[in-house]
Formats: sequence, C-alpha cells, structure tokens
Amino acid sequence: MCGICGVIEPSPGREAAALRRSVDRMSATLRHRGPDGSGSWVDEAHGVALGHRRLAVIDRSDAGAQPMRSRDGRYVLTYNGEIYGLGALRAQLSERGVAFRGHGDTEVLLAAIASWGVEAALDRVDGMFAFAVWDGVLRRLTLARDRIGKKPLYHAMVDGRFFFASELKAMRAHPGFHAAVDPDAVAALVKYSYVPAPHTIHVGVGKLAAGTLLHVPVREGPRPAPPQRWWDLRQVFDEGRRAPLDLSPEAATHELESLLRDAVTQRMAADVPVGGLLSGGVDSATVVALMQEVAPRPVKTFTIGYEEADLDESDAAGRVAQHLGTEHRTLVATPRAALDLIPRLPSLYDEPFADTSQLPAALISQLAREEVTVALSGDGGDELFLGYDRYFQCRDRWRVMASMPKWLRRQLAQGLRGLGPVRLERVADALDASGLDDLFLRANSRC
Repeated sequence: MCGICGVIEPSPGREAAALRRSVDRMSATLRHRGPDGSGSWVDEAHGVALGHRRLAVIDRSDAGAQPMRSRDGRYVLTYNGEIYGLGALRAQLSERGVAFRGHGDTEVLLAAIASWGVEAALDRVDGMFAFAVWDGVLRRLTLARDRIGKKPLYHAMVDGRFFFASELKAMRAHPGFHAAVDPDAVAALVKYSYVPAPHTIHVGVGKLAAGTLLHVPVREGPRPAPPQRWWDLRQVFDEGRRAPLDLSPEAATHELESLLRDAVTQRMAADVPVGGLLSGGVDSATVVALMQEVAPRPVKTFTIGYEEADLDESDAAGRVAQHLGTEHRTLVATPRAALDLIPRLPSLYDEPFADTSQLPAALISQLAREEVTVALSGDGGDELFLGYDRYFQCRDRWRVMASMPKWLRRQLAQGLRGLGPVRLERVADALDASGLDDLFLRANSRC
C-alpha cells in the first residue's frame, strides 16, 4: 500500500519551491500508507506537482522510487498498487527494446504507458492500482483506477485548482483546499452505512469509479474531462452469458482451483514477508490453504478473537491453522481495546462508514504488521461467489415475479414506483416482519 497525491495550480509562474512544499505537505499525511520513502516532482511551467509515499514490496532499491520519470522524459508516474503477471509484461516490453534498471512493477507500468499509451497499457495490465501520470507532450494529467476499485482515488476542483489523493486528508492538508460536508452524502451514509461512489462526504469531491480514467488537460488551467470507463463489469458479464463455458462440474471445479491457485501465487510475489488473515470461514481458509500449498515454509496467519463466545471464531481459525500447518497468532479484541481505538477511526478511515468490522480489521492489521508487510484475506469472496443470503432471496423473488403475467408485473411496478423510496422501504419492512413474503415464496416453490 502506497500513497499518492498531487495538485495542478492555475497560477502562471508559480515557483517550483512553493509547489513542492504544497505537495510535500499533502504526502506527509499519507506516511502511514508508505513508511519506506517519499518523493515529489514538479513541473513549474504548468503548475503540476506530484507526490508519493512508498511501501516497498517489490524491488526495495532506489530503482523503485517515485514519482518516476520515463526514459524519454515524456511521462511522470505516481502509483499505488501491484501489477500481477509482471514477468510476461516485462518480456513483451523487453522485446520492444525497453531496458530496465530494476525489477519493480512501477518501472514496468511506466514503460507500458510510454510504449503503448495509457489506454492500451491499461488493457494489458492485470492488477490492483490507482495512479496519476503526467504527459508532458499533451500537457495532460491522467488518473486511472483498477477494474474492481481495490485502490482508492479521490479528486476535486476547488477555486481553479485540481487535487487528487489516495485519501481525503491529503487534500485537506493543502492550504488552498476547502470543502463543506455534503448533506446528501450524510443521508446516504445513514441509509447505506457508507457513501457510495462517485460521491464523498464532501461537496464537490469525487471518488474515481472502478475501471475508470479521468483526463485533465492543462491549458490556461486544469480542465477535467468527463470520466470514461476503460473496463466494464456489465460488458464482461454479457459476453460470458453469450458464450458460457461448456464444462462438466468436475472440470469446472478443477478450472476454478487452478485459477485460484494462480491468483494466490501471483499475490504472494514480494520482496517482503507475506502472511494471511484467517477467520476460520471458507473464504480465508481457502486462500490460506492455497498459500500454504505454494509457500516454501509455513505461512504466518493471524486471527481476531472475542471474549464473547457467540462472536468468537478464533477456535475454528485455530483448527484450520493447525490442519494446514501455519504459524498462527490470535489477538483477543477486548472491549477496552475497541473503545481505545474508536477515537482513531476518523484518521484511519478518513471517510465515515458504519460497518462495525472496521474495529477488528484495524486491530488484526496492527497485529499482522508486527511480522509481515503484506497480508492476504478472504474479503470479497461472498460478493464473487454469491455467499450472502440476499443473492438467493433475489433469485427466489424473481422466480415468483417471472411466474406472473406481464400485465400484472407492469401494474405492480407502476404502483411501487409511485410509492417513493421511503414508503417502499416501509412496505418491504412490513412484509419481512409479517412473514408473508417467505410464506408466499415457499408456497410458490411447491407449485
């Protein structure tokens, strides 16, 4: 995890020293994301300043320092993330005559951009990332975020200045940045327990959406273009639906295991210690099992436990760890430890969200950091493999609706749309409380 930030100032002739002070002040707030080094780069003529805080995972030498300038001097990159399948991409670039100084992924990503352009490079890379790259020829800054949005990236125009950063606190550190709390975002937070992208808690500040890039041309000043998608999950889904895999259950199981093993192996590539967060559930146990399969020595695993027996999964995690042969540690999260952490949450997470898992997540990360720099987990497994009950509830409800005549569905839809969101939620809550919804589903399943 690294931290990136930057600003484009509108004032012509802004001194390089002042620009550097501004971006250094921003990047200083991101030290927790990158404790291994820092850097800044300034283009005085165009008022551009880029900052970086480095967590050195691959190639810990100075060859991986950022912001990094391309060999031809055209591009300057500040980047947070990791590129997978690095060897194959590096080999393609070497065949084109690219010579590398180190073995890090930043240099490979920058060479891909310099060789093919930003859009074509994005199509070729596999990884998690958020980056900003300055094109000195086109006089344009481009922000980009990975396909699923694993790495954060915020951006804003304030009083003619363009800001971007991995976290909102870096923007707030600039003396020219100001933004009020957005009442609509607060309402969304109360309703959804988080602030959905592309919105943020601040008025006029946005999250760059997953699989999206943003061009910011600089003429007399920064002029951001509308964000554009370079990857679309819906399109991928539609293509898969048009050409489904023709595999037996056994062959599909084998293919899935192979894909998961390859994904875990690529994510373990590092020049620093790598461990796993183990909850005892299917998702994290699968990841750790594959880690242990490909690792040359026992994997370090970490579990959060609770004093309350009905919440505690540490015994299950311990049994999984013993079965797999990992080097395991458990941290018991006491009420006192949780209360002591609460005052730090605004600085840790920057933007409010109402998921209570933020407390154990912070505690277990603190424990893991004592022994490893990178930790894999099972987060995202339920979303990818439909592990939540709501997925099956949606499927069952659609089966019920699909059995109705179309004219009736249309009438019901028109009636529901006329209720508005508040009354619609009340109807849904009433159905859940009455049990009539489940009764109707069960009756329909027997028909």
